[in-house]
Amino acid sequence: MKFKKYHGLGNDYIVIAPEAVGRDLTLDEIRVVCHRNYGPGSDGILWGPLETDQADFGLRIFNPDASEAEKSGNGLRIFCRYLYDHGLVRHDPFTVHTLGGTVRCRVHEGAAAIQVEMGKVSFRSDVIPVTGEPREVIGETLEVAGRSLTYCAATIGNPHCVLPMDEISAALAHELGPHIENEPRFPNRTNVQFMKVLGRNDIQIEIWERGAGYTLASGSSSSAAAAVARKLGHCDADITVHMPGGKLAITVTDDFAVDMTGPVIHVLDGEIAREAFTVQI
Repeated sequence: MKFKKYHGLGNDYIVIAPEAVGRDLTLDEIRVVCHRNYGPGSDGILWGPLETDQADFGLRIFNPDASEAEKSGNGLRIFCRYLYDHGLVRHDPFTVHTLGGTVRCRVHEGAAAIQVEMGKVSFRSDVIPVTGEPREVIGETLEVAGRSLTYCAATIGNPHCVLPMDEISAALAHELGPHIENEPRFPNRTNVQFMKVLGRNDIQIEIWERGAGYTLASGSSSSAAAAVARKLGHCDADITVHMPGGKLAITVTDDFAVDMTGPVIHVLDGEIAREAFTVQI
């Protein structure tokens, strides 16, 4: 099974073309491909391009636990780079459809940066979803692991829980992330961002990603956290999001539409041997 591997600020994905495989991947195959010891290893699989009447290209995104993600900002940028590398797009805008909606993309000259219009962020509980009566989920309280935390919930096609804090760390994300991801108030589970506001145009986040765990960077997490920072009045429209893997440029409009720009690195091309899939994970 042939693949290409890329990363966006350390958030790595494997791209597999469906037409080269000729069938859907099994759940076991997805787990093997993403496994750091039994497969080539990645934070997920980008399965495309797919034919669709909703956009120029279709894309499915799989997490390491074999669940399917609605949207991924880094994944979308990586997929755009893959399309560019294969001569399927150049520098004109094009559209990609995911479970989380259709986005408009553009590869900058030389593929030095890739821009994705991520769509509008909603804070509505019935859209995200979050249990309880319909409302905007802003500044609510969450009791987890013996701690009382203030959080905001948002969706940009996939669910997010953003926790504004004075101090954040990777250890904190590892400690609390799994509990919050699986908190019953989030019926579809949730991505988690621990956010520190650095200034009017800068925030820092640590990320626990639904179905993947601790992650060095995330485009959808950056988008959601930046939108929350603006919603709370802490930041202006143009926000640099600082993550362990690097920085993304995020613009949040007055109606909370998000534009994301960042780099993608091509890591390797490879082929997975058939016997790799004899292992059950």
